[in-house]
Amino acid sequence: MSENTEYEVSMSYSAAEPDIEIIQNKLRSLITNKPLGKILGEEFIAHLKDWDKAITKRRTEPFSLVVLGDFKRGKSTIINALLGKSIAPVNVAPETFTINSISYSETPKAEAVLKNGQRISLAADDLVREKLERLMRAFPDTLDYIDIKDNAEILKEIRIVDTPGLSDLDCLDKQVQDYLVNADAVIYVASALSPFSESEQFFLASHIRPLSFSKLYVLVNMIDAMNTQEDIEKILNRINERCESIMPNAFVYGVSGIDEYRRKIGLNRPDIKGFQEFYENEFLKFEMSLKREIIMQKDIIRTQRVFTMLNLMIKDTAARIRMIYDMMAMDRKKLDDISQSIEHERSELASVLENKKPKILLSITEMQQEAEQWMYGFFSKLRESILESRQTTSPEDIDKHFYSYLVDKVGEAYRRCLDIHWQRLNAIIAQLGAELSKKLGISALTEDTGRSVEDSFEDMNMLVSKSVMGAASAGSSDAFPSGTISSFKNILHKKRQTDIIDTALENYDDIRSSTLKDLKAAYKAMEENAVGQLDSLYQTQVDVSRNTLSHAMEMTSDISSASVKSYLVEAADVLREAANILMKYS
Repeated sequence: MSENTEYEVSMSYSAAEPDIEIIQNKLRSLITNKPLGKILGEEFIAHLKDWDKAITKRRTEPFSLVVLGDFKRGKSTIINALLGKSIAPVNVAPETFTINSISYSETPKAEAVLKNGQRISLAADDLVREKLERLMRAFPDTLDYIDIKDNAEILKEIRIVDTPGLSDLDCLDKQVQDYLVNADAVIYVASALSPFSESEQFFLASHIRPLSFSKLYVLVNMIDAMNTQEDIEKILNRINERCESIMPNAFVYGVSGIDEYRRKIGLNRPDIKGFQEFYENEFLKFEMSLKREIIMQKDIIRTQRVFTMLNLMIKDTAARIRMIYDMMAMDRKKLDDISQSIEHERSELASVLENKKPKILLSITEMQQEAEQWMYGFFSKLRESILESRQTTSPEDIDKHFYSYLVDKVGEAYRRCLDIHWQRLNAIIAQLGAELSKKLGISALTEDTGRSVEDSFEDMNMLVSKSVMGAASAGSSDAFPSGTISSFKNILHKKRQTDIIDTALENYDDIRSSTLKDLKAAYKAMEENAVGQLDSLYQTQVDVSRNTLSHAMEMTSDISSASVKSYLVEAADVLREAANILMKYS
């Protein structure tokens, strides 16, 4: 993009606020239109109100940079390094985690904000582990978050949200999810000591990628723990490769949060390895990029996020209007026929699903057999590589890198099998979902409306919960094969007693059989998860069909068809006007 084009885009977005206000007011006019509300349904109107509230929050709250990462990755230290002072609480135990909202004020202060809205003043030394634990037990209600104010220069531009460690993704705190959904940009902190675990990659794929952030930073902290430049480059290259497949728009930097924090506040910086200048330059590169890509463009980023939300709200509402309009175009008998058809399908849900499940089970069995063949071929080549490395690699490099190489290769092959097959399985489930929609009688809409079956499916899927369609991917393995870990531990345990290559070869068969056993368990879990997703998908589509039809039939009883169509046409015109304004910024 040329400088002139960037300037034009910036000017365009900076002038967008009046148009956003017009669009939001148009959409609010639909929410407050009582006759239309009765036609669309109370539940859907409540859904639109939630959209409106989220958009207003996005427009009015400070620009939020949310810092995420597993526990003990040094998130708070990096924040303190950015601010140039000790502000974010550090060394907080998992059982006492807090969300810390850090924003600008001429007069620094900190308050505990409780769930009941009460605010309790905190002293600076209260923000340490021992005192915080004691205070939280004494609070009259549950702590919501800690509101920290400071006069650090960067806080004039953005609010920084420091989040708890994400050590257990299954129990991801709803509050953290809310902050993530309402974030404008994200910094994800990884550790060079535990480089980008499977669970971290899974978190990026399942929780961050779907939110479509235009900018994401992945900071590899504790890079000062590496002994050589080669080690640093190896770690960063590995994380860059993995980010490329998950979040191609991620900026990856290797940093030392503690070294930069010490530098900024004037403390002694031990430089045993002679990398001090490197640490300083890397953090400076990150700060310059943050300023250029986030801070200087924060208004554009925020506006883009608002546009995305408005666009989804418009599409969601248009889908609901189209379905009701199409159904109102039918006579009462046809609606009754479709309703009875859906009820019949619903009453026979179990048998219908049983007829579909064998296809999934057979597909997964074939996938498992294919994965086992791949893994046998992989292990055959791996043995050759192990033997070859004795001839081509120095003993020092073998001792330093062979173990991590072995673990990486086996883990990568294991994940590769599952990733490929999850994508294939998702396509099967989506196809079955379309077949089930057709079986529910939705195609009957086309007889009177002339719209294609595909259009009707699109409307149906717009109204079906997105989490159901996307949930299949959540079954991907987010951990290294557990049984195989014990085999690798045997190698590590004997490493100092025996040549590591001899030890690997001695345990080779055990590693292979453990990995195949883990793979079998993973495909069994995939099978159970996929069948569960099909159940959820079908039940959701049945419920959406029933509710929409029931609502349309109720409308034909309470309001004349001509009146309903009139309100729907007017609403569609409002949506079209709003969409046309948005088109100026597409």
